[in-house]
Amino acid sequence: MKISIHFSLFVVALFLQTVVVAQEKGASKTELTLKDAVLGQMRIYSPDRMFGFQWLEGSEMYTYFDRGYQKMTLGFAEEKQGKKDTEIMTVEQLNKMLGSQLTSFFGLEWISVSEFLINDGINFYMVDAIIDQGNKINTLEENAENAMIHKKALHIAYTVGNNVFVQTKEGKKQVVTSNSDKNVVSGQAIARSEFGISGGLFWSNSGNHLAFYQKDETEVHDYPLLDVSQTPGELMSIKYPMAGQKSEKPRVGIYNLKTQKTAFISPEGASDDYLTNFIFTPDDQYVIIAEVNRDQNRMMVNLYETESGKFVRTLFEESNEKWVEPEHAAFFPSFKSNNFIWISERSGFSNLYYYDLNGKLLSQLTNHSFVVKDILGASPDGSVVCYTATGENPMNTLVYIATVNGKSPKTQRITAADGTHEVVISSSGKYLFDAYSSHDVDYKARLIDPMGKTLKLLMESNDKLSNVRIGTSELNTLTSADGTKLYTRLIKPSNFDPSKKYPVMVYVYGGPHAQMITNSWLDGANLWMYWMAEQGYLVYTLDGRGSAYRGFADESQIHRQLGTVEMNDQLEGVKYLKSLSYVDSNRLAVHGWSFGGFMTTSFMLRYPEVFQVGVAGGPVTDWKYYEIMYGERYMDRPEQNVAGYEKASLLTHAKNLKGDLLLIHGTVDDVVVMQHNYALVKKFVELGIQMDFFPYPMHKHNVTGKDRVHLMDKVLNYIIDNNQ
Repeated sequence: MKISIHFSLFVVALFLQTVVVAQEKGASKTELTLKDAVLGQMRIYSPDRMFGFQWLEGSEMYTYFDRGYQKMTLGFAEEKQGKKDTEIMTVEQLNKMLGSQLTSFFGLEWISVSEFLINDGINFYMVDAIIDQGNKINTLEENAENAMIHKKALHIAYTVGNNVFVQTKEGKKQVVTSNSDKNVVSGQAIARSEFGISGGLFWSNSGNHLAFYQKDETEVHDYPLLDVSQTPGELMSIKYPMAGQKSEKPRVGIYNLKTQKTAFISPEGASDDYLTNFIFTPDDQYVIIAEVNRDQNRMMVNLYETESGKFVRTLFEESNEKWVEPEHAAFFPSFKSNNFIWISERSGFSNLYYYDLNGKLLSQLTNHSFVVKDILGASPDGSVVCYTATGENPMNTLVYIATVNGKSPKTQRITAADGTHEVVISSSGKYLFDAYSSHDVDYKARLIDPMGKTLKLLMESNDKLSNVRIGTSELNTLTSADGTKLYTRLIKPSNFDPSKKYPVMVYVYGGPHAQMITNSWLDGANLWMYWMAEQGYLVYTLDGRGSAYRGFADESQIHRQLGTVEMNDQLEGVKYLKSLSYVDSNRLAVHGWSFGGFMTTSFMLRYPEVFQVGVAGGPVTDWKYYEIMYGERYMDRPEQNVAGYEKASLLTHAKNLKGDLLLIHGTVDDVVVMQHNYALVKKFVELGIQMDFFPYPMHKHNVTGKDRVHLMDKVLNYIIDNNQ
C-alpha cells in the first residue's frame, strides 16, 4: 500500500514537472502581433532563400542575392579545387565602382560569363565582374518609363507618356511614335493585362526590330477618379471599358531601326478583337499573334511578315461555346527552327502541342489529365522541353520534361518531392536549380540533373516561426454535390482545445485565375490568419469550382452565372464546419477581397442566415460595372445574359441583409471602380438598411504599404467585435 502511494506521488510530481516545463517553453515563445503578421510575412518571418538566382551565360556558375538584394554571391555547379559559394560584390561596392546611386541588385541580368547589365530605369550600366570594372552605357530622359534593353544589341526601348522611343547603342534617340492624341496609347499593356499580357514592348531576337502594342481608346468612356491629395481636389481621368460598352481597338506596330519605318498589324476580324501572345520567330522573319474575338469564343493563331506586317496565314483555330483564353506565346524549343510549341486547353486540360510554321500539328507532346502551367525552357538541341504542371494534386507545382522529337513523345516528372517548385535551367541544360517549399518544408534549394537526381544541396531554411506562438494548418478535401473534389485549409490556434466551441472566419476568394490553397510554405495562407486564430478563431478557406488549375470542365461551370456554383461549394465547406463538435455554428464570419468581396457580400445577401458578420473589400457588386475583358469572358455581354447579370447583381438581393456588413474600398481603385460600392450603399440607403462603409483615400484596388496594418486591424477587429 505504501509503495503504491509513493509511486502515485512520484507520477503526480513528474506530471506537474512536465506541465511546468511545457508552460515555460510556451512562455518563451513570442506573441505574434498583427503588425508583424502583416508586414513581416515576407520579411522577418519569411524563410531564408536564394533570391534572384541566375546562371551565368555560357557557364555552370550562378549568382544569387540576399533578401534585400544588397549582396551578390557566386557559386559553382561543381565544387572543384575547394570552390564554394562566395560573396563577390555589394551594392555599395558597385556604386563606388560606377559612380552610381543604385539601391539594389534587383533587375541585374548576366549577358556573358563575366558581364552583367543593371539599371535604375534611367541610367544603364555594364559591368565586367572579373576585372571589377564597369561603365554607364546609356542614359534616358528623366520621364522615361517601361524601359527595355536588348541585351546583345544594347538598344533601349522605352515610353514617354503615350509614345514609344528607342535609344540606340550609340546614344541616338529615335522617335517610334508621335501621337498627340492621348486616346492612342503605344508601348503599354493592352486588354487590361488579360490573356497573359504584362507589357507592350517586344525586341526581335537580333535587335533590329521593335514591336509594340498600340490601343485606340477614343470610344472608351473616360472614368473620373478623385485626387484628394490636391487642394482643391482634382479629377483623374482613366479609360475604363465596362461590359457591353465600346472597347479599345488594338494593333501591333513593328518598327525597323535601320529604315526607321513602322509596319502595323490590325485584327483580321472585328476592330475590337484582342491581339494577344505576340512573339517573333527565331529567324525574325515572322511574328505570331493569337487573335481572340470580343466574345472570346474563337481564337486564330496568325502568322505575319515582320518587315511588312502582311498577313501570311492562320496556323490553326480554336473555338469553345464558353471561352478560349490563350495566355502563353508560342515557344520555340530550338532557335535553329521555326517549329513551335503551343499550350492549349482543347483537351480539357492545358497540354503541349508541337506545330510547324505551316500550321501542321507535328505531335501532341503531353496528354495529361492535369494542368500544364508554363514552359521553363528546352535542351540546347531542342529535343527536350521542361515545363511546370500540377500533377494529380492541383495544390502542387511540379516540374516535368517531355521529348519533342518522335511520333510518341514521352514525359517524365523530375521533381520527386511534392510542393511548389521553381526551376532555372543552365544554358547547357546539364544542371537545374530547383527551389521548393511545401506544407512540411519551409524552403529547400538544390541542384539536380535533367532526370531529377540531386547533385548538390544549396540551402535549407530553418523555421523562422519556431519561437513564435502560432497555431497549425490542416489541409483536407471535401466533395461537392456533383462529385468535384474541393480543397480546404483550416487554421487552428496554438492552444486549440477540441472540447471548446470556436467561432470561425471563412476567408474566401472563389473566382477564376486564383488559388488560395497551395502545397507551399504556410499552405498559401497569410500570416494574419494565424494571428486571427490566436484570438480564439478558426480560419477556414476552400478552393471550389471556378478557381485556378483544376481544368476547363471544372473552371467553366461558372460561365454566365458568377457566384452560383462558387457559393454552392463554399456552402459545402460551411456544412462541414457545422459538423465539427468544436465549431460554434452561431458565430460564423466571412471576409474576402475583389472577387472574394463579391462572394462575401453575396453570402450576406443571398444566404443571410449563414454568416453573422461579413467584411467585403473592393467587391464587384454588379458585373455590368466591371471591365469588358474579364467580365464578358465569364458573363457574356449584359444584353446577352440579362437573367445572369440580374441574379449575380448584389443590388438585386440588398433587401435581404440581416447580419453586420462592412464594405471597404480604395477611393482611386482602377480595377473594381468605387461605383460598385457606391451603388450598393445607395441601394441600402433607399431600403433603409444600415450597414458600415470605410474608404481608404488614394489607395487603388488593394491597401498596401504600412496602411495595410490599419486595413487588417479594421477588418479583423470588426469581425471580433460583431461576432459575439
